[in-house]
Amino acid sequence: MAMESPTIHLLLYTVATAVMVVAELQRFEHAVKADGSLKFLVVGDWGRRGLYNQSNVAYQMGNVGDKMDVDFIVSAGDNFYDNGLVDEDDLAFYDSFTNIYTAPSLQKQWYSVLGNHDYRGNVLAQLSPTLRQRDHKWLCMRSFILHAGNMELLFVDTTPFQDKYFTETDHEYDWRGVLPQQEYISNLLKDVDVALKESSSKWKIVVGHHTIFSAGHHGNTQELVDKLLPILLDNKVNLYINGHDHCLQHIGSSNSQLQFLTSGGGSKAWRGDINQWNLDEMKFFYDGQGFMGVEITEDEVDVFFYDIFGNILHKWSGSDYTHSVL
Repeated sequence: MAMESPTIHLLLYTVATAVMVVAELQRFEHAVKADGSLKFLVVGDWGRRGLYNQSNVAYQMGNVGDKMDVDFIVSAGDNFYDNGLVDEDDLAFYDSFTNIYTAPSLQKQWYSVLGNHDYRGNVLAQLSPTLRQRDHKWLCMRSFILHAGNMELLFVDTTPFQDKYFTETDHEYDWRGVLPQQEYISNLLKDVDVALKESSSKWKIVVGHHTIFSAGHHGNTQELVDKLLPILLDNKVNLYINGHDHCLQHIGSSNSQLQFLTSGGGSKAWRGDINQWNLDEMKFFYDGQGFMGVEITEDEVDVFFYDIFGNILHKWSGSDYTHSVL
């Protein structure tokens, strides 16, 4: 098991130096609160220069983040619409990120994954350390591990799993660092499996841009159902968090503890197309904008879904013993 690196305190947020683990995924350490608890927000599908209510969602994130005293923010991908960033000097980075998420409570570390729209631009620009120098709260990588207290977050690059992106003619994708596709996916799945098996954390959470299961516009991602889901089930992952569908959603699992949580309401939403789903599994669906909050203690995980006005639309609590919806 890799040795944990000492935390480094930078401005208002805490992020740590990265070390390599056996699974070859870069690992970060984040400090927890004095009582061992951890709080964070999740937003996906947001980067539209403040349009489509992105600014309003950001405002409420700031309010909720302040009340929760969040430790960091998770971005579930599609960070910059419609076609990612052109280069490291693209003003969209400031217009859609730095100048939008200005609340003091949001000046914490952002941990971000790439979405399919990000792959339509210059992927290496989003991954570049130059952007981290220009805005210290920005951190985006393809796949990595975040360890904090009794929780481990595993971020997975899901866009290369979808075969259709490699054959589309309407859009061009930046596949540098990904080809050959099948080799990339095979290695990533091995890394994810090893990382989860090595983890001794009580709470295991996986974050990816694409849905595994969803009643929204995009629906299920069959490649992830076939290839990633068995690994999550085998390693008793607690939560799978994603964006991609522009909605807020909670789907339970009938045969495991795994919960599927969609937080893709960071800006443009209200598609109006909802697919039928087993009501025993569908715990919550909201077609509009909003975001998600997560609180983790030693014995419990609490998940909150917020709308654009800061109202709590849905809450779910999970522990080692019971799962309940309030």
